Amino acid sequence: MKRRSFLRGLGLAAAASTVVVPSMVMAAEAPKGPNAFSIDAAVQAITGGKPVVASPKVHLKAPEIAENGAVVPVTIEVDSPMTEDDYVKAIHVFATKNSNVRCADVMLTPANGKAMLATRVKLGTSQDVMALIETSKGEFLSASQNVKVTIGGCG
Repeated sequence: MKRRSFLRGLGLAAAASTVVVPSMVMAAEAPKGPNAFSIDAAVQAITGGKPVVASPKVHLKAPEIAENGAVVPVTIEVDSPMTEDDYVKAIHVFATKNSNVRCADVMLTPANGKAMLATRVKLGTSQDVMALIETSKGEFLSASQNVKVTIGGCG
């Protein structure tokens, strides 16, 4: 009898976890209030107040019109020699109007050979996608592009 009671309890626990967990995840999906970052606060947290320069060295490629905001392809390439003295340390991707503006943070080293990132981001509405580049010399470069979303990615 103990074995059957244990298995019955295990089955009930498994069934309860599949019912409870998805509702908790959906409730925590879109942060609001003090946990939501604005684009200015997110950039400030990364740069520490250093100036950000729009640079022709940063090539951001995203579609002008995205049919589905849930999967918007973004490619970022940076003209950099990627040597020990001069390389791209990090590429940060932002969606400026999402409740959580930070989409991706990628750290690089000279061993990468090329400063490039290709990813897909989720856009809740039409907005700018921004790339913030941190160099080994302590400079911050940026590029942005507006993407019009025809179907929301967060709803």
